[in-house]
Amino acid sequence: MAKTIKSRANASPIGIFDSGIGGLTVANAIHKILPNEQLIYFGDTAHFPYGEKSADAIKYYSLRISDFLLKQNCKMIVIACNTASSLAYQVVKQQVGDNAMVVSVIEPVVSSVAALYKHGRIGVIATKGTIKSDVYAKKLKDLNHSLQVASLATPLLAPMIEEGFSNNKISRTVINSYLQNPKLKKIDALILACTHYPLIRPEIEEYYKRKVKIIDSAEIVAESVFNLLAEKKLLNTSKSNKSRFYVSDYTESFASSTKIFYKDKIQLERYPLWENE
Repeated sequence: MAKTIKSRANASPIGIFDSGIGGLTVANAIHKILPNEQLIYFGDTAHFPYGEKSADAIKYYSLRISDFLLKQNCKMIVIACNTASSLAYQVVKQQVGDNAMVVSVIEPVVSSVAALYKHGRIGVIATKGTIKSDVYAKKLKDLNHSLQVASLATPLLAPMIEEGFSNNKISRTVINSYLQNPKLKKIDALILACTHYPLIRPEIEEYYKRKVKIIDSAEIVAESVFNLLAEKKLLNTSKSNKSRFYVSDYTESFASSTKIFYKDKIQLERYPLWENE
């Protein structure tokens, strides 16, 4: 039987998972403000991208990965994937119960945006799965009825970034094509509702000539993680063990791409989570 969160040691790791390695942007942001914490990352590269999968499949993957992270004695599980956060957060939270805290990438961002903007037009770009769920529009309007929300699915961006295409002619063409969509006209802020997207933030800012506020979810989620651990008095005050980074399917392409998403050099380890199905 897993220990409850109250009995876990401060030195217990923080678990983070994503559909691929894009969630390393969140891991990197957490590491930056919480350098003493050990991170255990799981990238479900065998099923990437989640944005094209059914809701039932995403819930199943998320539950299995969360169970794996609980077995690593994690005191917190961060769902570093907007699609999984929108479709599987509640079932993961229910399964985990008091065994660990569960953080989605959506709630902290929505709370931050609703506090910053009392009125105006907010744009959201994300995978098909996240946009179809309409989770950002619903949650933002729940907090502030005066906000207008314009959502646009941008399914080519995550695979493009995962393959290392950024800051070049190809990426600018794809990005500009999406941002020119009439749905995103006259927005005051744009939420990058996919953890891959902070990697192309400079190109998005260039498109808008810095006249539109770009909301980086990775930084906001990292601050939320810090605040929650501090509130529960679960911050690790001494240097932890080395962080570990797992993927469900290892390729040289994924391994070489990690330097794009994570500041420090890391080593991916293949963990065959799905081979016993």
